[in-house]
Amino acid sequence: MAWTERDEVVWEEIMTWEQSLAEHEGNDFQYTYSKWLSTAMEAIPEEMLSAFFGQLDGALFHMHSLLQGSQFQNEARERILTSARVFREDVKVIADLKKLTIDQICYLNSQQSSRHRLYSLIQGGITGTGGAVPLGTDLAVMAALNLRAVQITAMTYGYDPQMPFEMMASLKVFHAASLPERLKIEGWQELLIELEERDHPYFYKETEQLTDLTWMEGPVKQLGKLLAITLFKNKKTANLPLISLAIGAGTNYRLTKSITEFAEKYYQYRWLQEKREAARA
Repeated sequence: MAWTERDEVVWEEIMTWEQSLAEHEGNDFQYTYSKWLSTAMEAIPEEMLSAFFGQLDGALFHMHSLLQGSQFQNEARERILTSARVFREDVKVIADLKKLTIDQICYLNSQQSSRHRLYSLIQGGITGTGGAVPLGTDLAVMAALNLRAVQITAMTYGYDPQMPFEMMASLKVFHAASLPERLKIEGWQELLIELEERDHPYFYKETEQLTDLTWMEGPVKQLGKLLAITLFKNKKTANLPLISLAIGAGTNYRLTKSITEFAEKYYQYRWLQEKREAARA
């Protein structure tokens, strides 16, 4: 398909968004918090820290595989394809979604992203009740929910996360989108560099560490959320812990909104870049 004016508008929106990432500066509290976390982590023996991040990476890989093999994910795949056939009857597999226009894909993705933000809001509200089980499983559930949101975004733009390269790409997008705001530009640039340097569109040769010290700022903040919920769960209005409900629901919603927006920009960038190169060929 030819490069259109609408494609150019969306491309410029991505460039503006990228510039906003580059211009973001953390405040004194964020830098103090980062320094405190680094100091705390440095007190842990290096071998123990390396083993911890290795296990964390392994957990993310297993989570990705479980999500891809789940009936829930297969149903989502079919739902996306069915919705896409409203625009084009010849859409049969995930790669065929690239035949749609950018606005059609954005519309399909907005439906999926809204659904995941709602899931996150509900999950946060359940955690906000202060129950032992919701508090104990919140981190794992949110990781799975947000990783799935990235995978769904990839599929909507025509990139199948079951392919080796796309599997790693979705994990790295999840990692970059979970970084502190001041560091997201670095994660974004690494993703783009990797796109330029890849040798094959389907295979991924390297095995890299995903999680690291800077990424841990996010999970530690989530632990802070759980602590706040625990502190306020007994302060009830009309027999409901409204403060802790608001903390849980609001924090989880904002996190998923941030991750889905980042993921959409990445896959929009790839979709448009490939279309521009095809138009020039």
